[in-house]
Amino acid sequence: MIDILNLALPYFGLIFIGYACGKAKGLPESGLAWMNFFLLYVSLPALLFGIMSKTPFAELNNPPFLIATTLGTVIAFFLAMVAAKLLGRLTLREATLAGLSGAYGNIGYMGPGLALAVLGAKAAAPTALIFCCDSIFLFSIVPLLIELTDRDHPSLLHALGVVLRQIVQNPLIMSAVFGALVAAFHIPLPTALDRTIQFLQNAAAPMALFALGVTVALRPFERVPWEVPGVVAIKLLIHPLLAFGLMLLFGPFAQPWAATAVLMASLPPALNVFVIARQNETWIEPASVAVLIGTFASVVTLTSVMWFIQSGRLVFP
Repeated sequence: MIDILNLALPYFGLIFIGYACGKAKGLPESGLAWMNFFLLYVSLPALLFGIMSKTPFAELNNPPFLIATTLGTVIAFFLAMVAAKLLGRLTLREATLAGLSGAYGNIGYMGPGLALAVLGAKAAAPTALIFCCDSIFLFSIVPLLIELTDRDHPSLLHALGVVLRQIVQNPLIMSAVFGALVAAFHIPLPTALDRTIQFLQNAAAPMALFALGVTVALRPFERVPWEVPGVVAIKLLIHPLLAFGLMLLFGPFAQPWAATAVLMASLPPALNVFVIARQNETWIEPASVAVLIGTFASVVTLTSVMWFIQSGRLVFP
């Protein structure tokens, strides 16, 4: 158990340091703008590009794994939507953001670093695949449902155009796609470029976790909306169980791949849930509360999943 704590505490420690700094200093949230830009457009894309480009393309070609992991995310998304709509009597627009909170884990900020730390280099390919497929699904279904509830743009064709534009303009998705192309065509990277990418990707995890803590600290709330505990429970408990069952159903998969799927499904709601809610001016405070509660609750749930994996109790035949 000490080994697990030694792995987990630095990750949660950085979040709590950011949270403490956010509470202590009280700097305006606008101060995070350049840090978030660096993460979203520079450091995290470098991390995903590096993972994909150095993974043999044959390992990336695994349709059953893609179907199983994405299906788990799809089910979690619609379960959270329905639960939130019933518990909080939300509109479809609000329930869409609640569904995102119940399915979209912190696969960008926490996922790659944590998976590689727990499972080693063999987790690189499944981590990148899960990130790409989950992001493509969620960044398709959420804009589509929101556009369909927009009275100014009720057209399905307009909604599909918005979806396509969001996917193409997403730096994380496109960096992973370019990395896969580099791996597929065996394109060698110049040494200077490779070292620059390595330098950038090393900055991704610590900065992302610190920024997550600060952002959560700057989002005070007065109450916990009725639907939030249910949505968080789906993200932290139901989603990992779905991933486990689907690994058995669609498998067999190699142990590191199946364990990576469960670990990635166990991550708390992503900070981007709040960002997307604010962009759409929908479900903003509940999204902030879900990120806060989910992050703190995952200290127990995520650490438990890591212990099951490391102790060999989570075994896939």
